Amino acid sequence: MDTLARDLPDPADPSTLWTPPLAEPAPRGLCTDCGVSRMADPRRCAEACQFIKPDYPAAEARVQGRARDPARGDELFFGPYRRMLRAALKDPRPGAQWTGITTRIGQRLLETGQVDAVLTMTADAGDRWRPRPVIVTDPADMAACRGMRMGYAPLLALLEPALARGYRRLAVIGIPCQVHALRALEADLGLERLYVIGTPCSDNTTTENFHTFLGLLTERPEDVTYLEFRADFHVELRFTDGRVTLIPFLKLPISKLPRDFFPLTCRTCADYTNALADITVGYLAGRGEQWLIVRNQAGEALLDLLGDEVRTEAVTSAGQRASSVQGFITNTEKAAGGLPVRGMPNWLRPLMGWLMPKVGPRGLEIARARLEMKAAESVIHLRREQPRRMKHMIPDHAWRLVEPYGLSPRAGERR
Repeated sequence: MDTLARDLPDPADPSTLWTPPLAEPAPRGLCTDCGVSRMADPRRCAEACQFIKPDYPAAEARVQGRARDPARGDELFFGPYRRMLRAALKDPRPGAQWTGITTRIGQRLLETGQVDAVLTMTADAGDRWRPRPVIVTDPADMAACRGMRMGYAPLLALLEPALARGYRRLAVIGIPCQVHALRALEADLGLERLYVIGTPCSDNTTTENFHTFLGLLTERPEDVTYLEFRADFHVELRFTDGRVTLIPFLKLPISKLPRDFFPLTCRTCADYTNALADITVGYLAGRGEQWLIVRNQAGEALLDLLGDEVRTEAVTSAGQRASSVQGFITNTEKAAGGLPVRGMPNWLRPLMGWLMPKVGPRGLEIARARLEMKAAESVIHLRREQPRRMKHMIPDHAWRLVEPYGLSPRAGERR
């Protein structure tokens, strides 16, 4: 029995928060299990995967109407966009990672009948941190999809079961590698309408690895209900008893993590800001609120769905990123080469933890810094581990981001 036939749903099944049976993933090298290898024809990975032979300018031109233009604001960093905003729901939703903008957009699409279903994530029943892909058809069920999950989740494997149910108007909430593959397959899906709500993603790992990380942060990892890497250089932990702990980035036990904690795919991703989404909903440039990148007319329509429920204002920028980025590159080069990275003296860490939110890059400047760091990571790690993939996986815009830091393509590294 083929994969699609095995996964066909029962038309009488009334479930509105549904995960169909999924096939096992086909074995792949660089893979984040977006779900394409679990579909009826896993060979489609070759045309869809972000980590094989992506063509970012062509994809951006196809989806957004044009490729990123370095002369237009910050498009070299963030991809094509119409406008960027700081934003927050006036009535923050309980259980949301920030205020709940992402899931509220999905809810509004269902409430207004603009889509038949939303493909997104909820928490696994046995582990609040493990993502479980779901097809949502009841607006009320979007509440169960709030919050952050850590791990790989085959979201796009839900496309065929959704189509088998007759759903032709879909919204998909996904991270960049999922959205990149979705856009590659979009024209062949036979959809009447597709809305894509993207969230940024720079580093992912297995759920098991994430539990290890939690265990290094606190003696009560089982009681942690919320974790966020905040734009003020702190990690925030919330606990079941209501307690909140803030840990400065400089005090994170990064040196205790195994070298393969983050897979090569995530260390070499060139699309942190989800440039193929209609709207990207993140936080890094929000300075304590959410950060919206409205990319096209569909993105404008998605934001309009929130009406006066959302408060918006202009994004701002402060501080200087160059020294932070250069320090990151130096440490990454040492770590990639197996050299010990000298840590900051313990007595200096509290002072720097207090100082960085006040004088370090903030707002758009910290977002620019993160994009430069990600581009540098791609060059450094691929050059060491998969040099033959560099000319395919590193787009021109990433090379332009790292040129000011002395990272230039060598022979055979650029198309």
